[in-house]
Amino acid sequence: MKRLPAWLLAALCALPLQAQDAGSGWDLGGHAKYRFVGYTYPDDSLFREELGSTAIDQALEARLKFAKHGGRWDFQADYQLIGMYADTLQLADKLPGGDWMTPGTISDDRRWFDLTWTLADSGQGAVVHRFDRATIGYTTEHWVWRFGRQAVSWGNGLMFSPMDIFNPFDPAAVDTEYKSGDDMLYGQYLFADGSDLQGVAVVRRDPRTGDVEQDQSSLAFKYHGFVGMNEYDLLVSGHYDDLVLGLGGSMDVGGAVWRGDLTWTSTDRDKLLSAVTSLSYSWVWGGKNVSGVLEYYHNGFGQRSGDYSPAGLVSNPDLLRRIERGELFTLAKNYVAASASIEMTPLFMLSPNLFVNVGDPSALFQLVARYDWQQDLQLLGALNLPVGAPGTEYGGIEAMDGLFYSSGPGLFIQLAWYF
Repeated sequence: MKRLPAWLLAALCALPLQAQDAGSGWDLGGHAKYRFVGYTYPDDSLFREELGSTAIDQALEARLKFAKHGGRWDFQADYQLIGMYADTLQLADKLPGGDWMTPGTISDDRRWFDLTWTLADSGQGAVVHRFDRATIGYTTEHWVWRFGRQAVSWGNGLMFSPMDIFNPFDPAAVDTEYKSGDDMLYGQYLFADGSDLQGVAVVRRDPRTGDVEQDQSSLAFKYHGFVGMNEYDLLVSGHYDDLVLGLGGSMDVGGAVWRGDLTWTSTDRDKLLSAVTSLSYSWVWGGKNVSGVLEYYHNGFGQRSGDYSPAGLVSNPDLLRRIERGELFTLAKNYVAASASIEMTPLFMLSPNLFVNVGDPSALFQLVARYDWQQDLQLLGALNLPVGAPGTEYGGIEAMDGLFYSSGPGLFIQLAWYF
């Protein structure tokens, strides 16, 4: 039977006593989300061979957030209960390469602390509960220290984020409210001029052995500074067994905001540059507020030849490792992305997004809608339309025997209740 880490167990045991104190500083809240995802598969799709022409995934997720503040100390614990009934859960065990093409339920196989427990797992259904946040923190005028499961987001990319090396979001992700946490020691020093230095030590296990290993862990430092009204970031990291250096920044350009990041990674096989740069601008169009983004992304780990065949991908283990770890979500070298957020009404936001692999070429068009139905209810939806010939990234990469990992139009619907 799995046990909670001693530091977390001690903090939880102390909670009832602290809660009795006057002005204890408790914060309690959370949300419940029901999610429906529908997929369609063309005739040449390997997914169709297993699931038929359509597939449906459903999930119900509850997050309970506990936070305690007392003086310079704070404690946070976010508990998740996740239930899934999903056709695609069957794919990971059935398809070649299915373990990274169609990931299943979340696990803590790589994390330092195993805070995920499986209550049920049978074919299409699974129920897990876990702690996604669990930290103890100490704050002074200039220092912030926090230990435990938490999340950090670094970098200046708005859709693609090469400098965000810790659990970045998929550029096409619809719900980006919470990113998964990692077990780490986080520190921040705040300088008098507003700049800051952040450092994280992320401890991980080798998923094959279950042992904590240095070549699976990360040590990273990022400095955020200013030159006049402009901002810049400097990153140095030992990430898994690689050295990662980064430079980024943002500045005003004629009323628009230019952002960009450049990273250099030294692996045991190669030395690779990745970059992202974007221009964002806000305006009023037809009486409606609009924010637009145009972004270019160069993936240094992408396939040089555009060969996405199984043999071609196997020859690029640096790319596959990062896809497996959830750090990369694209296969090619160069992408252009465009997005607009249109405030149709104060409660209804419409966002068309376009992601283009310029080497194929192929693309993913996405139309996202968010409606704040009531004060505590939000409806989120998205229509996904992949475009491309068989063998391209968004049209479906080669699988086997004339079949492809291809999908047709898809639908995402989520209803969230906040409390």
